Amino acid sequence: MKQTLLSVLAFLSLAAPAFGQSKIALQPNDTIRSVLGQQVGKPVELRMKSGEKIGGKLEKVTDKLVHLSQLTDADFYDAAVEIDSVAAVVVRVRSN
Repeated sequence: MKQTLLSVLAFLSLAAPAFGQSKIALQPNDTIRSVLGQQVGKPVELRMKSGEKIGGKLEKVTDKLVHLSQLTDADFYDAAVEIDSVAAVVVRVRSN
């Protein structure tokens, strides 16, 4: 029992960084594209200019598009989102 508890605690201490990300560090010349570029490989939520939200794992950022995989509530789908339609990038930086 004690061995199992120690194993669980060790796992949680190693997994803890995966539940939260580092804060967004804005620079004076940053754009939506540059902020997105810093979040590649991490889960994000995009708030669109239309008011819609789309979340998932950020796979790639190009000059015109953002590729999201493992969409929130639609794990088996990917999305390509036009960067010019993105109003905000939301990232989780801390857990409860």
